Amino acid sequence: MNRNRISGRKIFSWIGLPIMLLAFSAASFGQIAVGISVRIGPPELPVYAQPLCPGPGYMWTPGYWAWSDDDGYYWVPGTWVVAPVGMLWTPGYWGWGGGLYLWHPGYWGPHIGFYGGINYGFGYGGVGFVGGEWRGGVFFYNRAVMNVSVTNVTNVYTRTVVVNENHVAFNGGEGGIQARPTPEEERYAHEQHTPALAAQTQQEHMAMQNRDNFASVNHGRPAVAATSRPGDFSSHSAIGARAAGGEYHAPAMSPREARASETNNRSEGGRSNEGFRPFTPPAKNNGGNARNENQNRNNESRPQSHPNNSHAEQHKSNPPKHSSPPPKEEKHK
Repeated sequence: MNRNRISGRKIFSWIGLPIMLLAFSAASFGQIAVGISVRIGPPELPVYAQPLCPGPGYMWTPGYWAWSDDDGYYWVPGTWVVAPVGMLWTPGYWGWGGGLYLWHPGYWGPHIGFYGGINYGFGYGGVGFVGGEWRGGVFFYNRAVMNVSVTNVTNVYTRTVVVNENHVAFNGGEGGIQARPTPEEERYAHEQHTPALAAQTQQEHMAMQNRDNFASVNHGRPAVAATSRPGDFSSHSAIGARAAGGEYHAPAMSPREARASETNNRSEGGRSNEGFRPFTPPAKNNGGNARNENQNRNNESRPQSHPNNSHAEQHKSNPPKHSSPPPKEEKHK
């Protein structure tokens, strides 16, 4: 009898632990990425260089402004992560709707969906992704966009793309990117998606621990704008911003005052932005382990994009003006 009880406890421990870890990861992801709505818009995107790709199979996930209820916006450095085979990363974005700026988390899927028309650079020019493509089970990199060394990565090609010099970090409303999803992007929104990998969530958590990443401290020019690998903020991996995306203006209200709860969102109209994409429940996560290479090369930030979205149209509601005007982009040397 005792042996059976002990065996049962062991089985429960081995089965229960992964379940608890999975639940913890999901809860953590929800707290930092889903359902965030605030009354002030994010600063403009900083100008920074892309670290050298560590090796084959890595995919670039661009940096973005995340939110903390205690200290407001903080920069999450762009980084290279081992991509799930055959999957592409659609970045998250801030969008204006119902009187608030709402965060729409990024996701992995078979196609690039709508990400607000935001010019994140390095292949994410606002529409689609031109930094590389899957060919069978191998990812090929576009050297016109991506910072890769042919010594470490041989799956490369060169395809020139249009440069988009816009650093605005939110969609819709006054001062925002006036873009709407194309019919194709709307179709992609209904595919099965996988949320951010654990490595990406770790990157966001670690960024929040560093005071220098907060816009109130760095004024739109973070000391660590990108890293070679997620979670590695050391000097050999981190790259600082070359410049802020535009002039920084401190918000007129505190982060606590700016934070909007779901209840407040409904009471203030609660209208969803027509340009927002729905989030499809995640599939099973197939992230990989990072490889061990530590090489950086300071390629200048060089955002690329396709021509402007023909489905762009003006939003009906106007938010408070953004904290800074559209900046001049620093081009690739």
